[in-house]
Amino acid sequence: MRYAESLLTDGSPAVIGHNRDYVVGSNETLMEIAVKTGVGFDNLCRANPDSDPWHPQVGSRLILPLAFLPPDDLITGITINLAEMRLYLVWSEDGQRRIRAYPLGIGRDGWETPPGDFRVTRILRHPSWTPPPSLRKEKPDLPAVIPPGPDNPLGEFWIGTSAPGIGLHGTNQPFGVGRRVSHGCLRLYPRDIRDLVTRVKPGMPLRILNQPVKISVRASNLYLESHAPPLNPEPLPATVPMDRMDIHRAILAARGIPLRFSIQN
Repeated sequence: MRYAESLLTDGSPAVIGHNRDYVVGSNETLMEIAVKTGVGFDNLCRANPDSDPWHPQVGSRLILPLAFLPPDDLITGITINLAEMRLYLVWSEDGQRRIRAYPLGIGRDGWETPPGDFRVTRILRHPSWTPPPSLRKEKPDLPAVIPPGPDNPLGEFWIGTSAPGIGLHGTNQPFGVGRRVSHGCLRLYPRDIRDLVTRVKPGMPLRILNQPVKISVRASNLYLESHAPPLNPEPLPATVPMDRMDIHRAILAARGIPLRFSIQN
């Protein structure tokens, strides 16, 4: 299974899932590899900063970023971390809480997806798409309504939310997953939206947050996952004895993969 998934218990590991290797074939780009392997494009690029996104070396080995630290303020339901362009679903099954992660495409500059606490309102299969007036003003050739089918940018499913004008949906343009290219809505790969709707129902809580740096302290180790330098000062607990320079470099590198540091005694 390509999904990063785990049980959530008091003894859950700090890092959920496992990164995997991928050997680049001929005439492959990182965008094509992202779609093929089901990871987000930006996540794949960050995890492999020395690889040319459009001309990776044939035979080189990539890291598929399938491991993660859960974000702070994780809820039972859907939690979306805009900074890492990833959706977390927490649900109960057979008396146990589970967590699963999916890559997302999110709003581009000027169409940012809003943070906050919301809920799922409805689920539609084979939705039609009505472009908003603001988008039709930007692209006047758009029709008033696009019916279900291969030309519909919403894909096979639409999950409506209480966030004004914002929904989760599939896509007929999978190369946009893991990028900031939408007009505020949240895109998933077709396979992922099909999986997600089997566990989502109206009324489910939805939290959208923006946490660029995630940290977890377990025993004598500190785990860090950085997707962008934070705007506030370094989010490292002052009581943890660490080499601050190593942590600072890891945050600035923003590779988006969990890193482990030994806590000094």
